[in-house]
Amino acid sequence: MLLVNKMAQKGLPLDIGDAELLTPSVVKKAQDFWASRNEYTITPLHSLTALAKHYGIAGIHVKDEDYRLGLHSFKALGGTYAVFCIIMEEAQNRLGRRIMFDEISHPDVKKIASQIIFTCATDGNHGRSVAAGAQIVGAKSVIFVHEGVSQKRREAIAAYGASIEEVKGTYDDSIVTASRMIKDKGWIMVSDTSWQGYERVPGLIMQGYTTLLTEALLQLEELPSHVFIQAGVGGLASAIAGHLFLLFGEKRPKIVIVEPESAACIYESAKNGCSVKINPGKPTVMAMLECYEPSMIAWRILSRIADGFITISEKEAVDTMRLLAMPRGNDPFIVSGESGGAGLAGLIQICENTSLMSELRIDRGSRILIFNTEGATDSQRYIELVGQRPQDIYLKNENRPDL
Repeated sequence: MLLVNKMAQKGLPLDIGDAELLTPSVVKKAQDFWASRNEYTITPLHSLTALAKHYGIAGIHVKDEDYRLGLHSFKALGGTYAVFCIIMEEAQNRLGRRIMFDEISHPDVKKIASQIIFTCATDGNHGRSVAAGAQIVGAKSVIFVHEGVSQKRREAIAAYGASIEEVKGTYDDSIVTASRMIKDKGWIMVSDTSWQGYERVPGLIMQGYTTLLTEALLQLEELPSHVFIQAGVGGLASAIAGHLFLLFGEKRPKIVIVEPESAACIYESAKNGCSVKINPGKPTVMAMLECYEPSMIAWRILSRIADGFITISEKEAVDTMRLLAMPRGNDPFIVSGESGGAGLAGLIQICENTSLMSELRIDRGSRILIFNTEGATDSQRYIELVGQRPQDIYLKNENRPDL
């Protein structure tokens, strides 16, 4: 179901603080940081030419975060970057001098990092990013997961040296527990959601996320007319939306937020005109998007900039995973996790309803940007849903001379 955002049509400006958070000169620091790292490579941008032709639009482009820094998720750009920033600040305060990113392996900085424990709550991908960052700098990490986080995703986090703590309940319950522990034990929280009095670290994470948008804009020949972006608490969606607004103003692409039907906290907030916490429903297959309360920063930004909000069903999410694994015509094969293809699922829902297409002004000249936010971060679950192994899908692309 599509909900058009009337506030966005009025062109309300961002809060001053939110604008400063995502202004080009500020986010460039994060982009320069990643460009300086040896492990950093730009992820692919795929063109789904056959699918676009099928729906009678000019183009569908998919930014494929399956290839991001070995973690198979865009989250790698955020949590790790925030950990690095926090370590630098701690080192500067204790050593009394300015610390640069390339000094992260200096013995004095490593000694300080070894005394720090980072923590966060996660559905899987964010915790892996924080744990990876902590391991790189020589710190420790304790990651809180809820009951619904699969064993494979827990193992992927633990592989970076993290201690895993399970919390009964939902992602939101794990946030409460992690927040309590930082008060009791003095750990440092690296949360990708924000609340009253806790905005700076989520802001750093959002700045890290903008790197994938910068890459996409360089890879595209033209500015897209629309961006479909999935949301859990809304960190990525608001980072993309806010940065696009600051870059292009009223000439920005139309932005559509996509959520699971059973965990649509931003959709319900937009419907109510204020941020709301919704009651947990039946667990969604889109595990990385199973969130019941928006990030405070994300809601402020999306309530003013997003042009529309839609929800997708479990079937639509899984069907899109399968479509990307078995594409139309000569379109590339894409490994997309349960939450990865949600943006495309939202676009397909719109394109199969001419009145909704008209409402969002999607027509034969439209060029759509989509983000495949994760690959098969739980390979067994992927096989169960898609019926193919991720490695076999990669091989199909490698064996195609036209790609």
